[in-house]
Amino acid sequence: MFTSRVPTSALVLGLAGILPFAWGVVTMWVPQAASLTMQWVGPRFIGPYVGLSYGTVILAFMSGVLWGFSTRAEEGVATSGYALSVLPALWAFFMVGGGPVSAAMALMAGFVGLLALDWMFWNQGLAPEWWMKLRILLTTGVILCLLPIVL
Repeated sequence: MFTSRVPTSALVLGLAGILPFAWGVVTMWVPQAASLTMQWVGPRFIGPYVGLSYGTVILAFMSGVLWGFSTRAEEGVATSGYALSVLPALWAFFMVGGGPVSAAMALMAGFVGLLALDWMFWNQGLAPEWWMKLRILLTTGVILCLLPIVL
């Protein structure tokens, strides 16, 4: 099923994309890291704030990726692909807010929903053969980084 290898550049850049989420967790658990970050770049880049704002951006970004996959489809499939591709961005826009716990829960649900859309596009042959291997890894990392906000 997931036999093809993820290209090194996609894997490295994808894993690097988890760093802002992970940094949010670090600054939640290590007061010195939070203090230094606060001094250097300000409060938007510590604790839950960095993970929540970055997660919102990434869901919107992934809508664009799915839109791009839709351009590879035949017209009827492409139309439904375009319509479905905007769902992660709309989810982030309408559902993320109301405090850190509810925002983190909405983002986690959004990333799980995105994974379902990833599978759909991959299953239709619109995403690269290695896509799901990468997306499962990255989605797991994102959810694990957002989970401490909820707990």
